[in-house]
Amino acid sequence: MTRRGVSWALLAVLVLAQICYPLTTGATRAGLTVATVVLGWLLSVGHALLSRGPRAAAALVAVATGGGFAIEAIGVATGVPFGSYDYSGELGPKLAGVPLIIPLAWTWMAWPAWLAAVRLTGGSPALWRVRRLALAALGLAAWDLFLDPQMVAEGYWVWRNATPALPGLPGIPVSNYLGWLLFAVLLMSALRPLAGPDAERTDHRDHPMIALYLWTYFSSILAHAVFLDLPASALWGAAGMSVTAVPLAVVLLRARRAPDFHREGHQPYRPGVDATR
Repeated sequence: MTRRGVSWALLAVLVLAQICYPLTTGATRAGLTVATVVLGWLLSVGHALLSRGPRAAAALVAVATGGGFAIEAIGVATGVPFGSYDYSGELGPKLAGVPLIIPLAWTWMAWPAWLAAVRLTGGSPALWRVRRLALAALGLAAWDLFLDPQMVAEGYWVWRNATPALPGLPGIPVSNYLGWLLFAVLLMSALRPLAGPDAERTDHRDHPMIALYLWTYFSSILAHAVFLDLPASALWGAAGMSVTAVPLAVVLLRARRAPDFHREGHQPYRPGVDATR
């Protein structure tokens, strides 16, 4: 199996696990949640390793997994920056009050969010680098508009003070989403210099990660709206992640019609320039 084949195979298993999620309940659903997060972590870290090498994979683990654990431990202990909350015991073993799978979730979506932003932005001017950082951070943080309502509805964690909350999303304070955005900016700011210059380019190697990001977006809208009875989070998540996901889908559709899309590599998209660049 090729290196890309490994990523596609892991993505297929992850998609299957997520499709099964609405069909389960109770302890089975909690166990499937843990398994899904572990699969997502393996997919993203494995892709970083196979496509960019040990440096990128180590950077992703250090920044997203290590940093994710640190910010969650601080959050549980102090209420900063997300607000005051506690995890239940349904997500497996804890360290410092944080289930060990939680930092893996940060890692799972950080890498595809970064690559999606790279695909959408140019490389050298400082302005494009700022835009890339903003897109990557928003692309990761907006995922929580799906994630938190779903996990709170399952009782996997609970907020001590859930006000003020977004309309239609009771039980989760606005401070949580702001905390996600703050940490996402810090995470993406550290990831690029640590991962190396190859993390500034996208090509055919990254198709599984781009597919993961778009699958997460569209499948989450469907799941929340139809299967999980969470219509408000379907709307909020659809609006939030659309900042990155919708332009990404448009760029890919345009690129498929371009004659040189199937070249061995391609440059990131820049508005006003051929979509294959």
